[in-house]
Amino acid sequence: MPELPEVEAVARTLRPLVERRKIRCVHVIHAIATKPQSSSYVRRIAEGQRIQSVQRRGKYLWLQLTQGIVTLHFKLDGRLLWFPSAKEMAEVENPHGSGVHLDVVFELDKGLLGFADRRHFGRVHVWASEAACPALAGLGLDAMSRDFTAARFAELLEGSKRPLKEFLLDQKRVAGIGNIYSCESLWHGRLDPRRRADSLKSAEAHRLHKAIVSVLARALECCLHPPPDFRDPEWWFQGLEDILRAYDREGKPCRRCGEPIRRIAQGGRSTYFCAYCQK
Repeated sequence: MPELPEVEAVARTLRPLVERRKIRCVHVIHAIATKPQSSSYVRRIAEGQRIQSVQRRGKYLWLQLTQGIVTLHFKLDGRLLWFPSAKEMAEVENPHGSGVHLDVVFELDKGLLGFADRRHFGRVHVWASEAACPALAGLGLDAMSRDFTAARFAELLEGSKRPLKEFLLDQKRVAGIGNIYSCESLWHGRLDPRRRADSLKSAEAHRLHKAIVSVLARALECCLHPPPDFRDPEWWFQGLEDILRAYDREGKPCRRCGEPIRRIAQGGRSTYFCAYCQK
């Protein structure tokens, strides 16, 4: 699932392609992508408007329009594709067999932006404003914002009795961290994911904050080198597996102490950690 670094890389790469472009037409190929909003409603709000900017908060990306916004949430497999022309889009789009499964296409005054998701979990919605979108309004501190300070993070930890891993996944507290980077941050911070958030001492909270900032920055660097190639229907982020120290490494030696990495279930998700050096 794309987390903050991946979505931030998408936003930075997308800006020069779509900013100041006019949305001529919205093609909703699979109506499930806009539910519970109707396809006609999405078209009515977005068509004819100009994309002023591309924004991100947490795992959400949105297009700021002249009036209103379009929000994009990639869920598990969603991705964006860019086509110079409708002809080139038709050559790769295949909704019934193997190939690209486009859900929604924004036809601009120059080029077409496609939202693709083979499993149709991703969502495309329109809202009158950023404040009118419940999902955006309910997000906590963005983990890559200036407001995400060590002091503010420590306050959030003190107010929660949840296990650290579940605390980091709570988008209403800290937005943008998912299963991968929560495991990685806790490994770098040498903290047991099962510990209660309010049990951390000041130095431990500061260490975890530093680990989060470092992990996200390193992941973003990987996501931007090379950057997303929206013109390649098979594009995806490369090199991230090379920086992982805990996630998806069950049974492999810890790269710090050599003990095997363990996997446990927390909140219905897999948690990877070293039981020896994460305390």
